[in-house]
Amino acid sequence: MRTDSAGLSVLSREECLRLLAVTPIGRLVFTHRALPAVQPVNFVLDGESVVVRTAIGSRLAAATRDAVVAFEIDDIDSRTGSGWSVTVLGRARGVTDPAEVARLATLPLLPWTPSAFDHFVTLPAEEVSGRRFN
Repeated sequence: MRTDSAGLSVLSREECLRLLAVTPIGRLVFTHRALPAVQPVNFVLDGESVVVRTAIGSRLAAATRDAVVAFEIDDIDSRTGSGWSVTVLGRARGVTDPAEVARLATLPLLPWTPSAFDHFVTLPAEEVSGRRFN
C-alpha cells in the first residue's frame, strides 16, 4: 500500500468507493453566502455518485446547483486513534428529470425528519481520495 508524505496509507479508489457504499452519514461541504458551510447528511452511493435527499427550498439544495462541492466520510476509533477518511470532489446537481427522480426515490435513502424531502442532489465522484491512519 502506498503512503503519502505524512506517512498515512493511501486508499485506492476502489477501497474509497467500498467505504462510501457502507457508510450512512457524511458531511457535504459547500459555499453559502460566499462562506464555507458544512452539513451532515445521510446519503447513499448510486454507482459512483453520492446521492443526498433534501427539501427543494433548502440552503443545501440552493448551494449545490452545479457547484463544485466536497463530501467527506470517516471512521475513527477514539481508543486507538486508528481510522480512515475518504473525500469526494465533484460538481453537485439537483435532479429534475421525472424518470431519474422516480428511480432515485427507490434507493434506500430516507429523510431524517418528516418534512418534504423530495429533492435529490447527486455528486458524481470525479475525484476520490482516502487515507488510513493508525
